[in-house]
Amino acid sequence: MRKLIASAFVSLDGVVQAPGGPDEDPAEGFAYGGWMFGYFDEAMALSGSGFDGKDRELVLGRRTYEIFEAYWPNQPDDNPVARTFNSTKKHVASRTLKTLHWKNSVLLGNDAAQAIAVLKTQAGRDLQIIGSSNLIQSLQAASLIDEYHLWTFPVVLGRGKRLFEAGAKPGALRLVSSRTSSTGVVMSAYIPAGDIQLGSLG
Repeated sequence: MRKLIASAFVSLDGVVQAPGGPDEDPAEGFAYGGWMFGYFDEAMALSGSGFDGKDRELVLGRRTYEIFEAYWPNQPDDNPVARTFNSTKKHVASRTLKTLHWKNSVLLGNDAAQAIAVLKTQAGRDLQIIGSSNLIQSLQAASLIDEYHLWTFPVVLGRGKRLFEAGAKPGALRLVSSRTSSTGVVMSAYIPAGDIQLGSLG
């Protein structure tokens, strides 16, 4: 059974909206698009932290798919991330798109969670969600995510779409790896660890 890995850039207060640029996702007047770029250093290689999709198939929500489709096919062939994203299979969750123009892209159908559950039982590469915060909400609620790769940036945004919105399914996570950049970005991987263990410090 293949894994489903969710990868996201997240602020200290849990926001994942538009980390890459002002025009990425200005929904609901979000004014801080591009908030992660002041924090990059040499240690923050996308490939080393599993954000490049290498040896995986991508799972994308509609908005992230449209952003990626407009950008990655136009990058030079010597860009390794572009080569991976353009060549790998992409599973897209959308109820509005009818045709996908980015090569190797397929629609998941009306029930994305059910489609992903079926994909996980099939032979093949692990599946990776990048961005796609709305889709993460649905798949987290269905207990389909096997691992989280999170880069937590030392910035508080105060508003915006969050990795875990109100009503997220409660559960514990276990840290399996972590390192920190020179700019204070914490690059961590977590796996679900069952129910939350409750108790008292008194």
